[in-house]
Amino acid sequence: MCIIVYNVGGFHLVINNKLIKHYLKNVLFINGTAYAGKSTMVKMLAEKYDLLHCGENYNCVPEGIFSPEEYPNIFYTKLMKNWQEFVNRTPDDYNRWVVECSKEYEEFEITYLIHMSQYKKTIVDTNISLETLKEIADYNQVVIMLSPQSMSVDNFFARDDSEKKFLKEQIMKTNDPEKTMNNFLECMAKINSQENYDKWANSGFFTIVRNDIIKDIKLETLEIIEKHFGLKKGI
Repeated sequence: MCIIVYNVGGFHLVINNKLIKHYLKNVLFINGTAYAGKSTMVKMLAEKYDLLHCGENYNCVPEGIFSPEEYPNIFYTKLMKNWQEFVNRTPDDYNRWVVECSKEYEEFEITYLIHMSQYKKTIVDTNISLETLKEIADYNQVVIMLSPQSMSVDNFFARDDSEKKFLKEQIMKTNDPEKTMNNFLECMAKINSQENYDKWANSGFFTIVRNDIIKDIKLETLEIIEKHFGLKKGI
């Protein structure tokens, strides 16, 4: 049985994941690859069903309590020299950081969702790993949304997203913007590799694949997801 272990004053406090799962029964999770429509679906479902909306990269880490020594990947952007350093990392280093950052965020995200969802049904654009989701959520609480690597990489900067705009601005400020842009897109390709895609696709969770960026299928996708979550029944 998988457990979540916390170190408290030198002693191990062991929490059975069945208990975590019980307290997360009021949470709906959407995860997957970039440019698959996750943020859009979370927002639309939250508005339609009056759910607590935890969008992409929502802040669940309390400030002033933890240190870079404890969570080096979460604190990386505060400790780095500048954003040029960020956009010029190698694809392997960038991928490692994304994976490790997600691991560090999990305990914050889980405890935050337990706290918030006791008051209101919650939907989250999450980075919680497949392995953890299998331990803390039922099949009908999770949707995996996927897009092909070419779509997620080629259209990374096509969205009207403040974070993407900021990153593009930083890339344009480098000594060689073209080289930096190519490198950064290689980072995105590494994160959205076929290997990672296959892990999502074979996760055993309910999965939706986006193959067309021209046709507007938001309403059709919304209907599929709300049916899977049981929202139309008022669950």
